[in-house]
Amino acid sequence: MMPAFYLPLGDDTFRSTEHTVGPWGPDSQHLGPPSALLVRALLGLGNPSSALARVTFEVLGPVPVADLTVSTSVERPGRSVELLAATLSHEGRAVLTARAWRIVGADTTAVAGGEVPAMAPPDMAVPMEVPDHWGGGYLAAVEWLSLSGGIFTPGDAQVWARPKVAVVEGFEPTPEERLFSVVDSASGVSSRVDIRKWYAINTDLTVHLHRRPVGEWVGMDARTTIGPDGVGLATSVVHDAEGPVGTTAQALFVRER
Repeated sequence: MMPAFYLPLGDDTFRSTEHTVGPWGPDSQHLGPPSALLVRALLGLGNPSSALARVTFEVLGPVPVADLTVSTSVERPGRSVELLAATLSHEGRAVLTARAWRIVGADTTAVAGGEVPAMAPPDMAVPMEVPDHWGGGYLAAVEWLSLSGGIFTPGDAQVWARPKVAVVEGFEPTPEERLFSVVDSASGVSSRVDIRKWYAINTDLTVHLHRRPVGEWVGMDARTTIGPDGVGLATSVVHDAEGPVGTTAQALFVRER
């Protein structure tokens, strides 16, 4: 078993391991690992004292389980606010892009507040059920705990998740990398359809953070709405051990299989 989602090959190229494999087939990845790989690259750009405030991913096609190349740029440099970009490519073709606003930190403790209540902690949750035939790849590389709902329980869900492997072999993952490894799963754990009979595939993912995450566990208080025209919206409030840390939103392509 490989100890990470990716093996570094040099020249910003990474080899995907079996831990990245998504539930839809052996040749495509779950979006969690590639999202974390791009965030890892974004964290290495610009002002190291700044914090990610928003990251938007555009899914340009299935991310293959293959060798992938990461490229980055600073689209809008600044002393207080920066706009960063990253692209994940396979054989010269972009498969996933990310654009991120990063804001230099300041002391706003005196006016901090407005958060929703914290989720119950992971030690109050139970293991989330994952059927055996869906038990490999990415789903097995993450520890899943349920406070309510889950991947095969249609409806709102409160779930804790913790990656069991690093993003890149040989490097300790940051709390941001851990968070982005799992938050794409908000649409899966709160799906309102039986995903064995329906497709509910996100075309994008936007994550807003109002503070830096801490620790290993990532909580998702998730819900999905499906409209009458084949389009859905999945959202979640994201938590860590200290409480809410941000939100996610995903547009969904919904079709019967």
